[in-house]
Amino acid sequence: MSVRELLTSDRAEVIPTDSGPAADDGDLVSVVLARLTKEERKDVLERAEHIRETLTGYRSGSEELARPGEPRPQYAPSLSLGKRYAAKAAELGVTVRSVERWARAFLESGEVGLVSKKAQAEGGLSHADPRWVEVAEEVLGEYEEESRPSIKLVMERVEARLEERFGPKTVPLPKRTAGYRWMHELDRRHPTFRLSTKRNRDIAARPAGVYGKLRPTRPGEYVLMDTTRLDVFAFDPVTLKWVQAELTVAMDWYTRCITGIRVTPVSTKAVDAAAVLFQTYRPRPVPGTWPAEAAWPDHGIPRGVLVEAEAVHGPVTGAVGPALAAETVIVDHGKIYLSAHLTSVCRRLGMSIQPARLRTGRDKGPIERFFRTLREDVLQLLPGYKGPDIHSRGLNPEKDAFFFLHELEAIIREWVACVYHRRPHSGLVDPHLPSVDLSPTAMFEHGLARAGYIEVPGDPDLAYEFLEVTMRTVQHYGVEIKGRRYDGPGLDGLRDMAGSGISLSQRRLEFFADPDDVTRIYFRDAERTWHTLRWEHAPSLQMPLSEEALQFARRLAAKQYTYPNDRLAVSLLLERWNLGLGNSLVERRMALRLSREQAAVDLPGEEVSEVSVLPSVARVLSLPEQPSAPAIESSDTNEGDDDVDGLEELDEELDFYATALKDVDDDE
Repeated sequence: MSVRELLTSDRAEVIPTDSGPAADDGDLVSVVLARLTKEERKDVLERAEHIRETLTGYRSGSEELARPGEPRPQYAPSLSLGKRYAAKAAELGVTVRSVERWARAFLESGEVGLVSKKAQAEGGLSHADPRWVEVAEEVLGEYEEESRPSIKLVMERVEARLEERFGPKTVPLPKRTAGYRWMHELDRRHPTFRLSTKRNRDIAARPAGVYGKLRPTRPGEYVLMDTTRLDVFAFDPVTLKWVQAELTVAMDWYTRCITGIRVTPVSTKAVDAAAVLFQTYRPRPVPGTWPAEAAWPDHGIPRGVLVEAEAVHGPVTGAVGPALAAETVIVDHGKIYLSAHLTSVCRRLGMSIQPARLRTGRDKGPIERFFRTLREDVLQLLPGYKGPDIHSRGLNPEKDAFFFLHELEAIIREWVACVYHRRPHSGLVDPHLPSVDLSPTAMFEHGLARAGYIEVPGDPDLAYEFLEVTMRTVQHYGVEIKGRRYDGPGLDGLRDMAGSGISLSQRRLEFFADPDDVTRIYFRDAERTWHTLRWEHAPSLQMPLSEEALQFARRLAAKQYTYPNDRLAVSLLLERWNLGLGNSLVERRMALRLSREQAAVDLPGEEVSEVSVLPSVARVLSLPEQPSAPAIESSDTNEGDDDVDGLEELDEELDFYATALKDVDDDE
């Protein structure tokens, strides 16, 4: 064979007689030097200059790069190597043997040979038996869901397991100081000692592989919805006591714009979640006290087009947020989000519901981060702030709570519009311009310019689509829903259709109801015209009445009368609330929902009920009181505002903050 064929042909293979350099011979010089601290790296490079001067007479190692005064007489190349070793040992104050060892290591490995063995070890740790490290990681992994142990206890468990698995004194144990250093290093991989146990569980639940997430490409593609309990107390308009509040938010993932906000007392219902989703389609108008730059322009028109907004549309009366046609709603597994009410609303409007994975908060990472930003930027500055957990709570935070629920919601809305939407977010990045800081407002304009303008439904009666649907037949007296009879002119021509030869499925019609106001329901005829049907006992009421309040009134009347009717039940309930008795937590929760200033969904042509209709609130606001029922003798009129008698005495023994204001469903 020719030499060329021998070296290039696949028919021949060169068999080496000695093992040459390989990739696993050791770490690269840059890797070893990168592990060192700035001081350690400086010492190694300075020692390398001394060794080069000892071997060559020049600190740079080359005559061409000689420094002034080099070579020095004691390191002249004409002198023997032994004399130069002795001169360098005397200069550095070390033994000649140390200089010889440094020179030998430098000739073999360069600067890396001058790095100490301890510094070359990973993380600066001393050597430990791999079996000890493996068992230590195994023991630390067992404390993922347990209480925090001490390092001493973990090391004792590791030692006992090694003896059980490999025999007594078979595996060498690191010294106590080295063992503690190893435990602190392993704690970075399996957090056990540093952080809170809740944080350690979250870290342990992280996926072992590559993180994956949805990547939105346009506004409205993914809308995140979630509910959190606010870390601040608010005022109960009925009893003027502190109450816990929950915040439900809808966020557009692509722009991080908050499209819907609702603050509810105690707990959130499905109608509240539907109301937040409705705000995504129909943003509320901007209050007159807001600055002009906080108002959003008409949907689909970027701000840059409107050079003079007042010249085109008059005074700025835009919306508090952008209007979006949501395509997919990402929610957790809460019952309000998987309820028939919300799922039917999404189905009618063509939205998909994508539940997040169980106990996986990172699936809704942007909205979870918004809750943290809200707490750090707004809530902790307000009176009544109670901290994110029981360990952060003050001595008596509820004594400072004086914001009503609607005031708290107004504060959050104004902060979102004036600060949050206009401040650059690190999570908003354009891959083509990664160095440009984008705010949610700028990202929304960017999304319109990139993906185009999607028209939201323009139906003025869209709000009715977000109410609960009930299928009922029309009788001669009207429609009956859960024992309540509704009637109105809109049912003319549809009454008593049983004998007309029409099947039951065809006679069952759709009726839309608001669970926070059962005094009326809504019906859409064949000509797509909406009609309002009123409850037969609605004229005796001067305020909305919720579904749960009516059910409670019926049970209350059944305890006092043998044959009560709805009129009597409602009268008894209003009599109790007018006197501010509030004998139970369930009653307090229902009265509180009735006293809210804003309805869940703003229906067209309907007047929003005022919170001042309740006598207790009217007294606080110095407004004329509504007519009330005759007074009932009571030894102490102030006792009626308490949820449970003697609650103050049990405050130290029971976790009142977590159990005092439970949902009505739990009580029932």
